[in-house]
Amino acid sequence: MSVLLLLISALVLIYLGIGGKAAAAVMVIATVAGFIQDDWHLLSLLFGGGLLALALLLVFPGDFRLDKLSRPLLGWVRNRLPKLSETESEALKSGSVDWDGELFSGQPQWSELLDAKPAHLTSEEQAFLDGPVEKLCAMLDDWKITHEEYDLPDKVWKFIRENGFFGLVIPKEDGGLGFSNTAHSEIVMKISTRSVSAAVTVMVPNSLGPGELLMHYGTDKQKQHYLPRLAGGEEIPCFALTSPVAGSDAGAIPDKGIVCKGQWEGKEVLGLKVTWNKRYITLAPVATLIGLAIKVYDPDKLLGDRDDIGVTCVMVPRETDGVNAGARHLPMNTVFMNGPTWGTDVFIPMDQVIGGQDMLGKGWTMLLECLSIGRSISLPALGTGAGKVASLATGSYALTREQFGRSISQFEGVQEALEPIAGYTYMMDAARLLTSGMLDRGVRPAVPSAVLKYRNTDLMREVINHAMDVVAGRGVITGPRNFLARAYQAVPIGITVEGANILTRSLMIFGQGSIRCHPFIVEEIGAAGMDDEDKAVQKFDGIFYRHIAHTTRNALRAFVLGLTRGMLETVPRQGDIKPCYRQLARFSAAFALMTDVTLLTVGGGLKARQRLSGRMADCLVHLYYATAVIKQWHEEGYPDDQRPLVEWCLKTCLRDLQDAMRDAIINFPVPALRWPLRLLVFPLGATGLNGPDDKLGARVADTIVKDTPVRQRVSRGAYINTDPDDPLGRVLNAYRLANETVDMRNRLHEAIRSRNEDEIDGIALLMGHQRKELVDWACDNGIIKEAECDKLLEALEALYDVIRVDAFEGDGLKALSRCAKGKRKVVERPPRDED
Repeated sequence: MSVLLLLISALVLIYLGIGGKAAAAVMVIATVAGFIQDDWHLLSLLFGGGLLALALLLVFPGDFRLDKLSRPLLGWVRNRLPKLSETESEALKSGSVDWDGELFSGQPQWSELLDAKPAHLTSEEQAFLDGPVEKLCAMLDDWKITHEEYDLPDKVWKFIRENGFFGLVIPKEDGGLGFSNTAHSEIVMKISTRSVSAAVTVMVPNSLGPGELLMHYGTDKQKQHYLPRLAGGEEIPCFALTSPVAGSDAGAIPDKGIVCKGQWEGKEVLGLKVTWNKRYITLAPVATLIGLAIKVYDPDKLLGDRDDIGVTCVMVPRETDGVNAGARHLPMNTVFMNGPTWGTDVFIPMDQVIGGQDMLGKGWTMLLECLSIGRSISLPALGTGAGKVASLATGSYALTREQFGRSISQFEGVQEALEPIAGYTYMMDAARLLTSGMLDRGVRPAVPSAVLKYRNTDLMREVINHAMDVVAGRGVITGPRNFLARAYQAVPIGITVEGANILTRSLMIFGQGSIRCHPFIVEEIGAAGMDDEDKAVQKFDGIFYRHIAHTTRNALRAFVLGLTRGMLETVPRQGDIKPCYRQLARFSAAFALMTDVTLLTVGGGLKARQRLSGRMADCLVHLYYATAVIKQWHEEGYPDDQRPLVEWCLKTCLRDLQDAMRDAIINFPVPALRWPLRLLVFPLGATGLNGPDDKLGARVADTIVKDTPVRQRVSRGAYINTDPDDPLGRVLNAYRLANETVDMRNRLHEAIRSRNEDEIDGIALLMGHQRKELVDWACDNGIIKEAECDKLLEALEALYDVIRVDAFEGDGLKALSRCAKGKRKVVERPPRDED
């Protein structure tokens, strides 16, 4: 009995997170109570007393624990902890942990989520969206941009420069607009709903580039000179990281700078002789200031004893002798400026190192810090914008397109495709706003930025593919009428750039997050790397036993919450979604347990276990997006009309989370642990979370079909145009007219269906495109009132115009082809003499 009571009390204490003297007192009392129940039996005293002594030894530090337990454990742990490269060590030091750390903890504090300051816009930022951004969108004709001019028109470039679009986040004192990260995201998203080419042109100078790096790391002189010029569009920046061989791996780039002396503006100065060969560089063909990531070497020891100084960020003016740029790539028929740049032995002074000479070798840290911002804003905004366009256009098209005498939006097969368009768009928007809110609070969300980039671009693909399925032939015919083609073609760009999604999912999210967000691993790695063995043991001793308690507590929480469906968890009452909170808490505990087991057993081999890492990344993604949806609904006051979307998102995330966790367990690389993990995580089996049912799915599909406030909420932030001559405006105009004439059209259809078979009055002979004759017949027969005839004809004309597609005469296609012709070259290296 003493042993049983000791074990029960210890487990309860661990589950509740109680330690120290209070825990020791409870265990002593429980053990003594067991001795009394056992009549002070000798075996009870031996076993119970021995276990109590061991428990107290673990609770209270001492020389015995230090030398006999912690010292040998440190040696064993050193062999299990992941081995970090220099670049990985730098990655761990960059960025900060916020809500992602709560999800990794296994016991998320919901108040940290709900009480955090949300993303918001100032009146000045909203005015910019309603003014210059609206005007810019109205100036954009995507067909002409991508098929005739292959560039933004000169007037658009001029408008972007003069209205500060290149200086959105540069402080006002440096000539910029000084907008928040949320405003940056909203601006890029809105422009992307009009033209991906224009959105990329605006977003790049405001995310990763010389401007962002100068703001955080530049010298005062560099800031004073370059920031006003960048903000005003006098300088057009690009940043070149990607090399043909190394990709975006800064640690492997061959591009180099050699410390030397050279001539600059007529004087001999200390500087770098830079050689580089980069590709896929956005704005490189038109950039006047080229940012570069290079490796710096000092073979002549002009700066000290080090030969290999490391990754460094520099700026090279375009007019510098030896700089080559101007050739263009064409990324999937979007025509934002993108191309290669290269140079050989191009001399620049130390003043062109971002941050000056003191920042030599610190480029990787600089890039990591700024990448967490760019990844959190640019591509997630593009993905969300694509979802909003798909929701607007496809919901409208589904309502207006009729087959078999009724709107295709009433067909369950179509609803099945509309459902994820609406749900995933709401989900992307919520995650985007959660993360931009973090940025505005000063958080550097290294892990959430990778989560958001991967998932929003992946959901963009899902949403656009479903939209193409609904629009069908209307979406696959190229021409100025097509409102989906450009988004469809742009999907692979978002998935590929800033770290391809395969890499981001299988290596970065969980690989970085499992260490960066873990409450103890970073400290344990630090202890393991200390040179002073005694200090290392002492530091390790202060961490390891708390780590063991943490893992045990999460194992108990995962099992108990899985057994009770989370009923023992205290969760917020707002929104009446307590079952979802409980399941999320349960899976957070399971995720934390799986993280510890993975690090303990796989350790340094995690990089090679990319399927496991990818599945664990999926678990974090679904946890993050579910909680983002909760946060967004909370900030909007729990409106009831959004409940179907919220429930759909939560049920979808929980189902996918359960599947990802199950797949991780049944394929766990240590077979002996699979059944224990299944027992702890799924004590009742991996069932019960089946996702949204058909009834809920139909309601979610309706949110983008029916003209209600929730449809406006889903598409909020998109550019709205109802001009019947505009690709999207044509659909939205028809949607408006369809809603305004629904009663008239129902009367007309009913009259046609109810005619006698032998009634020959001319209507049976009318073709579908003879709309004027059809309306005249309806008016003559009193089906439609005379005052309604013009309106009905306008609606029928608009509905027919929506389904029309472009057709080109042969000569027209040849002319189009001639417009598209240009000099093409493959640039993978600097040209050689034989070229």
